Amino acid sequence: MDTCAHCGFVYDLSGAIEVAAQTRDHAAEFADLLGTDSPKLRQRTEPQVWSPLEYACHMRDVLLVQRERALAARRWDTPEATPMGRDERVEHDGYADQQPADVGRQIRDAAQLFANVLDRLADEDWERTLIYNFPAREERSLRWLAVHTLHELRHHLIDMRTQLASG
Repeated sequence: MDTCAHCGFVYDLSGAIEVAAQTRDHAAEFADLLGTDSPKLRQRTEPQVWSPLEYACHMRDVLLVQRERALAARRWDTPEATPMGRDERVEHDGYADQQPADVGRQIRDAAQLFANVLDRLADEDWERTLIYNFPAREERSLRWLAVHTLHELRHHLIDMRTQLASG
């Protein structure tokens, strides 16, 4: 099993069925952090490290993109997951200028939309595949897509909490 060296997340595909509920819970945690109204929400600790607000915007968009990827894998045999342009979105969508309360609401909505798709998967649907380009171009199951999305949520919650707690 793969494990993230930074956050310790273990890619346990047997837990994919639980990702929908965990996604909703983690989105609530993001929204709560965005509700702190801390000036640190918009601050980058280093120029190349996103601010907590930027991480939250990224996660909102990840949830929306992952939803579309899951839906595509249900419609077509092994579709290609087009890269989302994560770095470009920071500037193109003005992540740093967005309102934390709006992003908090949006991330909850995006989590609900993604979780709804997962909740509707039948046993055989979890094994449908798509071509995923991260970390390497590879055919991946919807089970993996769900667990990978959960990893993203947990990893970036740690990023946000660390930055908000920094001196």
